[in-house]
Amino acid sequence: MTKPLSIRDAKRSDLAFIVDANAAMAIETEHRQLDRDVLARGVAALLGAPHRGFYLVAERAGAAVGCVLVTHEWSDWRNGDWWWLQSVYVVPDARRGGVFRALHGEVARRAQADPEVVGLRLYVERDNTIAQATYADLGLGPTPYLLLEHTFPRGGRG
Repeated sequence: MTKPLSIRDAKRSDLAFIVDANAAMAIETEHRQLDRDVLARGVAALLGAPHRGFYLVAERAGAAVGCVLVTHEWSDWRNGDWWWLQSVYVVPDARRGGVFRALHGEVARRAQADPEVVGLRLYVERDNTIAQATYADLGLGPTPYLLLEHTFPRGGRG
């Protein structure tokens, strides 16, 4: 029998787990080795500035098994915030065990309770068909938009 999951807000003591999760996710999905020092500073910066967003951590039997970052983007067209699910990670041994479903459910519950939130969005690698199927099962579908970016060489800022 699988032990129950609990979902909670991340704490500063979750920093190492979240850094490890993000580093592993980048390798698995994009074959990218992240600068762990920059990553740790980035996670710490968010944990210390709730206006930027929040992390949720999934635990099973007292051990962290997954996490998600939620940031927000103002929509003038809708006069409200989109919540973006980012940095989604579930440890390999816990996959296919309802961890992301529970994380997504908690994000959706909070979003629906907040009158400022107009919806949820996330991006996924084009080749990550397993994740895409999971997201589709939860009601997330493709948009008519193509995501473009222009990055700046800041070296992780200080």
